[in-house]
Amino acid sequence: MTQPAFFKRPPPSTLAEIAASTGSLLVDASRGDIRIIGLASLDQAGPMHLAFFDNHKYAGQLAATKAGACLVSPRFEADVPAHVAVLRSKAPFRAFVSIARDFHGDALRPQSWFDNTAVAASAVIHSSAYLEDDVVIDPLAVIGPDVQIGRGSVIGSGAVIGPGVRIGRNCNVGAGTTIQATLIGNNVLIHPGCHIGQDGYGFIFFGAEGHVKVPQTGRVLIQNDVEIGAGTTIDRGSLRDTVIGEGTKIDNQVQIGHNVTIGRRCLLAAQIGLAGSLTIGDNVALGAKVGINNHLHIGDGAQVTAMSGVKDDIPANGRWGGYFAKPTRQWFRELLAVERLVRDGAPDAGSPKAAPKDRVIE
Repeated sequence: MTQPAFFKRPPPSTLAEIAASTGSLLVDASRGDIRIIGLASLDQAGPMHLAFFDNHKYAGQLAATKAGACLVSPRFEADVPAHVAVLRSKAPFRAFVSIARDFHGDALRPQSWFDNTAVAASAVIHSSAYLEDDVVIDPLAVIGPDVQIGRGSVIGSGAVIGPGVRIGRNCNVGAGTTIQATLIGNNVLIHPGCHIGQDGYGFIFFGAEGHVKVPQTGRVLIQNDVEIGAGTTIDRGSLRDTVIGEGTKIDNQVQIGHNVTIGRRCLLAAQIGLAGSLTIGDNVALGAKVGINNHLHIGDGAQVTAMSGVKDDIPANGRWGGYFAKPTRQWFRELLAVERLVRDGAPDAGSPKAAPKDRVIE
């Protein structure tokens, strides 16, 4: 069975053209006419592929590569095998991404899964909804009353857009996504299977009548240039809005509770859990599986190590990690101190001792 290629193949480019496009220097100008037909990793590249090298961990792959050309920084240039053309760059990976964006622009933003260019006949669109020109609606999507969708946006198959939702221009809403009580800016990319604008986890717990539900009457506001990974859930606010700031990038399977405010240009890795009513500043980076308690403030520029649990405010530009999270240097000192205690203790310090007979718990 023929194996499909899921993205368009770029037209061949010469090394001279690639050097000009990426701002790199082709060290041996006589190789400028060599043709490159694609991009590949060092270990999978062939004579007509371009690769990059920027991490000494992969020096073995560089030595064995069959790539035709390699983007590399000046300090690693001498390590490139003689048969590989060298493209010298101060930032090889950035240059590689630049040419990848030129080669594979169709991979940056998903288009219709049905090669659709208009509104599919099976889409359900309420008569009061307003769609600007050049909006694409894939089969079986549902667009509710008073929805507005801007020019160039694509709504995936099976997506459900609830009453009054506003979606800006050049946005993508992935298949199977549900959106309600939400205002979305321009150039927003929402991957498949997201659920945005459902009510938050608001209850008066353990009352005489059981757990009493608190109405959640706020909204979700998603500003321009935000990307939201597959399977992410964002609860609407209870009284105030849940806000995702401009340029923020959210990975897959992230839970964002009600009333959360996330600043501009933040990075949230996979499986993060953000409890309600917390505030995150601008340019904050949170590693995978970070959990943050409610009503906290994470300052501008803060970074939190993956798998950390945060129960205290973090100051601006703080570097925190651990469980429970604390300044990274303090966390490392404590880990080293514990390791020294175990290493320098009695020979049997690491083995559990039997409790005295009069203290044994049956």
